[in-house]
Amino acid sequence: MRMVHAGVVPAERVLGYGLVGLAVVVAATVPTVLLFGAGRIFTGIVLGAILAVAVLIALFKRDAVVLTEDAIHRRTPWSVTSIEWDRVVAGRFGLDERARWSLALDLTGGEEPHSELVLLSIPPVSGPISGAYDLRKREQIDEIRNILRYKRIPVTVLPDIAGALERHWQIAPPTR
Repeated sequence: MRMVHAGVVPAERVLGYGLVGLAVVVAATVPTVLLFGAGRIFTGIVLGAILAVAVLIALFKRDAVVLTEDAIHRRTPWSVTSIEWDRVVAGRFGLDERARWSLALDLTGGEEPHSELVLLSIPPVSGPISGAYDLRKREQIDEIRNILRYKRIPVTVLPDIAGALERHWQIAPPTR
C-alpha cells in the first residue's frame, strides 16, 4: 500500500505562509538595494520573489496529511503528529461551511476540532474533468477511497455528491 497525500491547509496558516513569503521578498530586496544602489530595486524584488516562491512551495509541500498503512500522519513545517487507524470511526463526504465538498474522517478521542480530520475540500463538481486541478482531485479521491476501503472504514457520501461524482468524473459510489 502506498502513501496517500491529502489535507487542507487552514486559512490562518495560509495567511502566515503569505507573510513569510512577503518577509523573504523584503529580506532579499533591502540588502540588494543597500549593496548595489537604488537602481537595483527591481532586481531585488525579482530575486526576493523567486526566493519567496521557493520558500512557499517548501512550506505548502510540507503541510499535509499523509495516510499510510500504519497510521495517519498530520504534518506541518514544524511538527508531525500521528493518528492511529483505530481512532477512525468512519469517513464522510459532505458539504462544509463554505458549501464546498469535504471528505473528512470522524475520530474518537484526541484534540482535533469537532473530532474530525479533513482530508479534502473541493468545489462542487458540475462537469467533466477540465484541467490538471480536476484530474489531481479525482486521483486524490480515488487514492483516499482505496486506502479507506483497504482499512475497512465505512464512508458515507451524500446522494447529490455521489451522483455528480459518478456522472461527471466516473467515480462509482462506494459499495458494501
